[in-house]
This record gives sequence, structure tokens and C-alpha cells, in this order.
Amino acid sequence: MDARALLDPEIAEALAGMPSFDGFSFEELPALRAQREAMLAQVQLSDAVERRDLTVPGPAGAPDVVIRIHRPKGAAGPLPALYHMHGGGYVFGSRAMDDLRFDRWCPALSCVGISVEYRLAPETPYPGPLEDCYAGLRWVYEHAADLGIDRAWLGIGGASAGGGLASALALLVRDRGEFPIAFQLLIYPMLDDRMTTPSSRWEVPVWTPRSNEAGWRAYLGPRFGGDVPPYAAAARAGDLRGLPPAYVMVGSLDGFLDEDVDYAMRLTHAGVPADLRLYAGAPHGFDGLTPGTRLARLARRDMEEWLARQFAV
Repeated sequence: MDARALLDPEIAEALAGMPSFDGFSFEELPALRAQREAMLAQVQLSDAVERRDLTVPGPAGAPDVVIRIHRPKGAAGPLPALYHMHGGGYVFGSRAMDDLRFDRWCPALSCVGISVEYRLAPETPYPGPLEDCYAGLRWVYEHAADLGIDRAWLGIGGASAGGGLASALALLVRDRGEFPIAFQLLIYPMLDDRMTTPSSRWEVPVWTPRSNEAGWRAYLGPRFGGDVPPYAAAARAGDLRGLPPAYVMVGSLDGFLDEDVDYAMRLTHAGVPADLRLYAGAPHGFDGLTPGTRLARLARRDMEEWLARQFAV
């Protein structure tokens, strides 16, 4: 299948001026990371949200974890909250990637946003990044009152690799049983290291099969191609019962299409409320890369409406 021929015309036009990203070497990562952080530094934010960074205890024997708290200015009382993990194929990104997302969502949804700075692969492979996310989430839950958060409505979410971490984190929270979470927002999550589905081999824009393999190799280290636990790749989980309600969104021209749709179906079969949204002609990351397009606006509206329902319960 020629996936590019099915690309939404408006998105295709918006992507035309952007540099392609097709695989990477580990030696290139420092320069690529610096380039992306420089781009993030140019993002213009509003003055409607207060942002502060906190350093909280990390996993046992590991460094502390930095989290960024976003709160709408002037908001009183405990608010619902979304604990979010940025994308970047497990090898790129920082908490700053979520600044624009929460600049919109915190005032619009009257919520608190938390973005976690987990360690990146390959320097820190699984389980380090996931344990960072768990440690930060546990601290937020335990200190919810001090943060002005109603922990009864504390949910988790993430985009791409962050969505993979969010789905794994939901499994970890369920199985450790130390505290509950209210929901999971999975934005085109990176779930399956095996890359055996038809869509995982498509030559699609943005995140190609070569990029996907490089990301999984970095994250899994010596586990790649072998015995991988479900906390590393949630698509491998055999039992999805008892997980919180989920929202799964993906574009029809995303290499993650098959694994994401399958995961949403398996959640449903396991008795977990799962809302699946599929956007025809959309590639990976379309809502952030082409924010002015019709599909991007639609995807943002759908996510916000679902989050508003979770927060209003």
C-alpha cells in the first residue's frame, strides 16, 4: 500500500516544508536532542497558566525526578489533574514538550497538568524511564492536597512513546496496588516492540519503521528481540482487566495503527471502557506537527471533550 497517497491533502501540504525524519544513530542523538530543545524554546506561551518545576524523590537508588506543574492562574480549590509523559521515541524530548498542551488545557478544562522529566534511552533503558514516571506519580498522589489537586480525579496520559509509558504505567499502578488512577489518555501510543503488524511496516511520514526499530532498540537494550515484559511494551500484556477507562487516538497512516486499534479492542473485551478515535489520512504526531489543519483541530476537540467528561464525574 502506498500510504503517502492516502495522506490527508491539508496535512500533506503542511508537512511538505518540514524536514523528514527517517531513522537515527545513537551517535546523532545529542545533536538531535539539542536541535529539538532549541525549537521548544521558541514556543510562545500565554500568561494564563502558572508553571513551576519541582524535584521529587526518584526510584530507589536512582536520581531524583523533575516534574513541571501547570495550574490555571487564579484557580481556587482542589482541581482534577492529568499526569502526562512526553513523546520522542523513548530517546528524545523533555517536559517542555507539554508546555503548549497544558497552556491550552489547564484554563479550558480547569485542571492541573503535570509533566514528568523521565530519563531517556539508550543511556537509561527500561525499566529506568518507567520507574521515573511511577516515582513522580506516586509523589503527586501523596502530595495532592499540597498541590491543590483532587486526587480522586488524577489521570495519566502520554503521546507516542509517552503513550507507551502511560499504558505501561497503568499496568504497573494496577499490579502494585499502592494508589489508584482515574483514567488513561493514550495519544497514538507506542505499544508493541515486535513490529509484526502490517501497519508497522508501512512507509509512512514522520515515524518510519527504521525510526521505530531504533527507538525500541534503545529503550529495551539487550531485551530487544527477546523476552520483553508487558511493563516495557504494553501490547504484550495478557490481562487488561481492572485498568482505568482509556482514550486511544491514532491516525490511519500511523505505523502504530494496528497495535493501537488492537489494544483498544482488547481493553473493551477485558471490560475496560475504551474510547477509540481514528482519523482518516492522518500520520503520526499530526495534531502537534500540523496544528492548524482540520484533522488536528478535530482531534484536539475530541480529546478535550473526553477529558472534560472525566474531570466532571
